[in-house]
Amino acid sequence: MSSELVIDVRADEIIIALLREKKLVELTKEKTSMQFAVGDIYLGKVKKIMPGLNAAFVNVGYEKDAFLHYLDLSPQFHSLDSYIKQCIARRGMPVSKLKLEPEIAKSGKISDVLAVGQWVAVQVAKEPISTKGPRLTSELSIAGRNMVLMPFTDKVSVSQKIKSPEERKRLKRLIESIKPKNYGVIVRTVAEGKKVATFDAELKELVARFETAFKHIREMEPPKLILGEIDRTSAILRDILNPSFENIYVNDITLTKEIRHFLSTIAPEKQDIVKYVSPEIPILDHFGVDKQIKSSLGKTVSFKNGAYLIIEHTEAFHVIDVNSGNRTKLGDDQETNALEVNLAAAEEVARQLQLRDMGGIIVIDFIDMTKAEHRQQLFDKMKECMEIDRAKHTILPLSKFGLMQITRQRVRPEMTVNTMEVCPVCHGTGKAEAAILIIDKIEEDLEYYAREKKQKTMVLKVHPFIGAYLRQGIFSLYRKWKWRFHVALRLISVPSYYIYEYHFYDKYNRELEP
Repeated sequence: MSSELVIDVRADEIIIALLREKKLVELTKEKTSMQFAVGDIYLGKVKKIMPGLNAAFVNVGYEKDAFLHYLDLSPQFHSLDSYIKQCIARRGMPVSKLKLEPEIAKSGKISDVLAVGQWVAVQVAKEPISTKGPRLTSELSIAGRNMVLMPFTDKVSVSQKIKSPEERKRLKRLIESIKPKNYGVIVRTVAEGKKVATFDAELKELVARFETAFKHIREMEPPKLILGEIDRTSAILRDILNPSFENIYVNDITLTKEIRHFLSTIAPEKQDIVKYVSPEIPILDHFGVDKQIKSSLGKTVSFKNGAYLIIEHTEAFHVIDVNSGNRTKLGDDQETNALEVNLAAAEEVARQLQLRDMGGIIVIDFIDMTKAEHRQQLFDKMKECMEIDRAKHTILPLSKFGLMQITRQRVRPEMTVNTMEVCPVCHGTGKAEAAILIIDKIEEDLEYYAREKKQKTMVLKVHPFIGAYLRQGIFSLYRKWKWRFHVALRLISVPSYYIYEYHFYDKYNRELEP
């Protein structure tokens, strides 16, 4: 199964689209000014203890205090607290030289561990969602390509997805032989078959990142970021890069170089798959991502032979209704038809959960089936389709009402894209300007930029219909404008534009203001 990544860098955000077999399966939007991403480690200050909730609210710099429950405290919390105090006193120290403190009680009280005003190192476990602030944990970890580093413990564990007992024993024995004292390691699935030199280099890098970050804690005043997770693009590459990746397309030269450098550290053989695409080309349109976003993220989603899903969101949970559409007109008997539609729906539901990053409780109303073996077949199909989903999830068998329940971990706000638009031509009035005037307006703007703004090199982006009209004939309007205004003008058709939409850009791909 081939995979591709399309990365669209814009002024205020980065859009990352993951395609499998040219089909959009994951979409991420990252604000360039974004803070409080999952994995960020902060030095916070305890603002309030809530004994009734057995939790505390911690100030990490967000507009609302972050939430830290007792169950999210690391068992080695006292060791972490001791390390912070010694780093402040000594300007940093190796974790291997720290004397580990006894673990906290599993069923203790938050007031026995934390006090108002106390400094505490915490990691973002869930980004701010809706009206809630970030969810925190004090069980710190730093993720690498092949392993996750866990300070203040000596435990080594291996991913359950590595099935071979011999390989699991080899990896555990190998890591135990090279890891520093007081550091635990979780070996990731991608580490299977790797050699000791790879682990040793990555382990040293992760340890250095952690200890260097805490070295400067003495000069900090909470709330303060101690160690930021790598950017979302690199994190996605780190977590999902595999041999099936064929291309990574980026429309920003700086990010292209950064990704190539990042790949040189985790997968040097993959550096050549990173390809730069000129910003003049609308990259999401070019690779068909925009069209898939519009068709896949609405309330109604078609998936096979007229069958479709209806997806509704409530405060408590998400509801997905499976409809056969015009499939009922086919000659198959009802049971066979229902099974075929449900199996296809299971694939699309799994894709939608990952694409929209839907979390919490999801209830799916499949088409009723009477045979127990068909219901089991659907359950097995759903589990198979969800195997590629990196988020933790639980799937329950069909109930007697034909409902399937899924719980899926949510650590980031759900992806929502409004696929319905107010008519950009009439602005909802039902009346539009005369079509013949649009060409005059474009010509007036071109003359203004060429003669008043002294622009000699420009790019004009228009709808394909307008583009075809401007190029029509040997002596086209497009050529006449270039001669008349003495400009180097490039014409680009953008399918996602509405018919009267157009924009002028300078040679640096900056949009020209009227």
